[in-house]
Amino acid sequence: MPREAYLRRDTLHFRGEQNPPSKRAPRDPIDFHGGCQLGHEKVLCSLRAAVRIDAPTAVLREQDRRKTGLIYNKVSVCTGTQQTRTMPRHFDPTLINDPFEDPGLYVDLVFERRALLFDLGDLSRLAPRKLLRVSDVFITHRHMDHFAGFDQLLRVFLGREKAVGIYGPAGLIDAVEHKLRAYTWNLIEGYEGNLTFRATEIDTAGRLTSAQFSGRTRFECFERETKQSDEGLLLQEPSLQIRTTILDHGEVVLAFALEERAHINVWRNKVEAMGLSIGPWLRAFKDATLRGAPDETLIEVAWHDRPSGKAAFLALGLLKKEIMKITSGRKIAYVVDCSYTDVNMERIVQLAKDADILFIEATFLQADAALAKARHHLTARQAGTIARLAGAKRLVTLHHSPRYKGKGHHLAQEAQDAFVGGRAAIALYAIDKQNEGA
Repeated sequence: MPREAYLRRDTLHFRGEQNPPSKRAPRDPIDFHGGCQLGHEKVLCSLRAAVRIDAPTAVLREQDRRKTGLIYNKVSVCTGTQQTRTMPRHFDPTLINDPFEDPGLYVDLVFERRALLFDLGDLSRLAPRKLLRVSDVFITHRHMDHFAGFDQLLRVFLGREKAVGIYGPAGLIDAVEHKLRAYTWNLIEGYEGNLTFRATEIDTAGRLTSAQFSGRTRFECFERETKQSDEGLLLQEPSLQIRTTILDHGEVVLAFALEERAHINVWRNKVEAMGLSIGPWLRAFKDATLRGAPDETLIEVAWHDRPSGKAAFLALGLLKKEIMKITSGRKIAYVVDCSYTDVNMERIVQLAKDADILFIEATFLQADAALAKARHHLTARQAGTIARLAGAKRLVTLHHSPRYKGKGHHLAQEAQDAFVGGRAAIALYAIDKQNEGA
């Protein structure tokens, strides 16, 4: 007899909803799925059976996990997805809207006091204080539901000292320029802060072209420069990197993968055992390690009590060997608006390989696969199959067609069945391809 967990409505929520804090489900993102709020029914989850859930979002409280004996690194009780430990709070991705509304992802980099945005559809659910944290924006393409929010972002930023990076497919620079030229800027010289946009577009040959728009010059376009990308690398910082790949949606569309750089874990007891003090010098040590500095690089250290014979500098290689451990960072991928083709499949799987969370559109049910093909979108089953092939640990579906309003649980279930179905999912993919060729 399998153990079972009963999840009541008050434990389930959609992370984008605007409920009062007292009525929200806990922030623990285990079994986090983008989707609309669940119905009033209890959800019965079996640890041994394929799970039927009533919507794509399910959050299990800590007390419920203890009752059912759930532990990390096991199969999730609600979704069947492979779970590692919960994603750290310094890397917090949240869907902006209900999956039947404009797609978009807000990634809060808590410890850096900034955030990243993926797509600029309707941003009305994001408070101005959240928008003001945004440092970089990544646009998949310029359909209205992915780009109309630029004006809202501009309105919130205007008059502040702020530099914002915007990345997207070819044509982005012209689009940003036309957006900015649509307004009259004769009074902008009186604003205290200087708002600057740096737009970077990537073409099908992998060339990156950048241009800058500054409020000080009434957003005139200048400093155009072009360089070759390194395998789709758009942004590289000490703590993270973002890559893209080009997909087909009847037009060029970008998909993105955000990956934290490796975590440098310093053993405090080993630092102290060497006679060293915990202090700011460790930041220089971590930075040198992350940027791949040679082992012979000298790091200035701080001793508890430095006798005259002890050096003020130690070799990076020695410190790496004695006081640290490197663990891989977290990874998420964001994929919307693409056709179900072999080329798209290959590129998505490569981009999202081993992602901790794959955010991917599930626009139609498989029963409407012909319509999905005509509209250059994915079905829920196709999305689940892609997630399985990519080895993603969690699947979050979004960008649902409004024709399924009130039936979001059907899309969620179909995606999950393909995601956890193993060989069955791959067999269905092969059948689908055969049917397409028939």
